[in-house]
Amino acid sequence: MKFAFVVHPTSLEDVARYEPGAAGKGRPLIEKIMEWMPAYAVAHVSGVRAPDGRTTEGWFVAANFMPEQMLALPRERVYRKILDALEIGASLGAEVAGLGAFTAVVGDAGQTLAARSPIPLTTGNSLTIAAGVRSLLRGAEDMAIDVGAASAVVVGATGSIGSACVRLLAPHVAHIVLVARNETRLQRLADALRSEVPCGLSISTDVRRAVPRGRLVLTATTSTLELIQPEDLQTGAVVCELSLPHDVARRVAHERPDVLVTEGANMHVPGKVRFERIREPGTDFDFGLPPRTALACMSETMVLALEGRAESYTLGRGIDLAKVREIDGLATRAGFTLAGMRAFDKPVTPEHIAAIRNAAGGRRMAAV
Repeated sequence: MKFAFVVHPTSLEDVARYEPGAAGKGRPLIEKIMEWMPAYAVAHVSGVRAPDGRTTEGWFVAANFMPEQMLALPRERVYRKILDALEIGASLGAEVAGLGAFTAVVGDAGQTLAARSPIPLTTGNSLTIAAGVRSLLRGAEDMAIDVGAASAVVVGATGSIGSACVRLLAPHVAHIVLVARNETRLQRLADALRSEVPCGLSISTDVRRAVPRGRLVLTATTSTLELIQPEDLQTGAVVCELSLPHDVARRVAHERPDVLVTEGANMHVPGKVRFERIREPGTDFDFGLPPRTALACMSETMVLALEGRAESYTLGRGIDLAKVREIDGLATRAGFTLAGMRAFDKPVTPEHIAAIRNAAGGRRMAAV
């Protein structure tokens, strides 16, 4: 079975990856061009091969808007471009499609689009959740954190991804601070979770006050702002980002060498995978990720295609944890694994992690 995946730039830097000719142009001009630019097929994905010999191929199709446009423009206008992208994918032979970045956020998280799409859809959020929690726990192990005694902070806790991450993370940690903007929704979530989870819970609507309380931080918001600043983080903290655009300020990379930040939803794709630009045959499409690496939401779509499951898998604001566990197992069987750590568009090497641990130790000694 073949797949399609709908993509769009999430930053000005991203725009040049989609259209190299846009490099250097100002944001107002780029946004105006995007408003009238039609959907188009960006890249052909080939070489995806599971260890048992199953294969799939697909296409990345662009519905080009910036995240802010996705949220501000009339919803029907945004839907129309996404549906055009889905129709292109179907015309190329795709039988299942994934919604990337803000195309999975706008409106009701894919439900309206699924009702109008020519092929079944998934947001890919189930595998994103599984990969995100795995990434956070891997980072904690690398930083020698006693997870069972640690407090975690989940920013965007009332969202579909955030609330599911809380449930998956809860058996591993001592306490979780739930952070979101709406206090009523936060309290409702906390009340529902207290009978389900074994760890302590508290809530906060103030990101800047909540983040210093956790040695582990996971972000899963739809914000277009940098929410977490260098001065917010504990010494030796681990931050796992599931958000695009990023929630963590780039200043953290320069000002907090004692903190481990990782993009939590990158996966290594099995096989000899290639993302080849359609308009420039022979040229690879640059997602800003290493070769053979894809986002977990993309990977979920590929896994469904490998499984021959032409069904709308992850849609809407509520996440079924049984599906999270199922797609995690299917992805493992298909040969998908967590990719190497990355942060701020650069790889996080074992040597880098050792340097972060040393910097954290030095900072603690200086504070004594």
